Amino acid sequence: MMSYRCSLVLLAFIAFVGNANSQTKPSNESEEPQPLRFSMKLDLVLLNATVRNKKGWFVPDLNQPDFKVYEDNVLQNIRLFSHEDIPVVVGLVVDHSSSMSPKLAEVVAAARTFVAASRSDDDMFVVNFNETVVIEGSDRPDQLANAISGWPTLGQTALYDAVIKGLTQLQTRPLPKKVLIVISDGGDNASRHNLAAVLAAVEESNVLVYTIGVFDQDDPDKNRRVLTSLAHISGGESFFPQELSEVVSICQSIAHDIRNQYTVGYVSSNAVQPGVFRSIRLQVRAPGMGKLMVHSRSGYIAGEAIK
Repeated sequence: MMSYRCSLVLLAFIAFVGNANSQTKPSNESEEPQPLRFSMKLDLVLLNATVRNKKGWFVPDLNQPDFKVYEDNVLQNIRLFSHEDIPVVVGLVVDHSSSMSPKLAEVVAAARTFVAASRSDDDMFVVNFNETVVIEGSDRPDQLANAISGWPTLGQTALYDAVIKGLTQLQTRPLPKKVLIVISDGGDNASRHNLAAVLAAVEESNVLVYTIGVFDQDDPDKNRRVLTSLAHISGGESFFPQELSEVVSICQSIAHDIRNQYTVGYVSSNAVQPGVFRSIRLQVRAPGMGKLMVHSRSGYIAGEAIK
């Protein structure tokens, strides 16, 4: 699920496209790295949510009255509701440090699977990284696969810099729904940015992050906590396959998840206080459907972004 801020004068436009473009403040490469901040005005908060039943199946036929949104435990008035499969822009962030060399073939196959399960009008790009971060763009499965397989697996890991670059690139793309898929062991030993800066950037963005932990159990660089935190703070999910071959089916599952989300919008009843975290709780109940599980973002940063 994603939440972000936009002006009420754009409300009618948002209702049509399901989201609004955001702006980024690029980091200055010549200075000490600072936390990335996305500057957005808050009136309408948009949430993307995945709803499943107790068997884990998507629930496709819910209506607005089935949803309740609480911000800081205060019930909010839903202004926008939709359940449409719209085009998305997706960044595939792929670890190419030396430990990934024997795993790259499965990662390439997973990328092909993800593209095959996506819409033809989705916009996709790859963020390849070791101690260097490079962006390559294409929405064709063969070109994306070649972009991943053609990058060398060697050196150290700049995961945090790669995520920051992926977030920045997403904000330049016109499609309103934005997703980042991170495939890595979670370790970092070469970034200019730190974890706190990355988590803050994710929390203040409108980007849904999915992470896939690819590592051996005895890998000294593995960090499940980092990958879990990146996904959780955005409202996405983290996956830790027991077998490398599972990465393909995980990417297919993520593609289906993106296509089956509800969008819920509300105007916060709380007074705007810049930089204050607002907690969000989304409840879903429908007659005759039993217990429903909703996967959603737990909050957002209120007011203008902190400079």
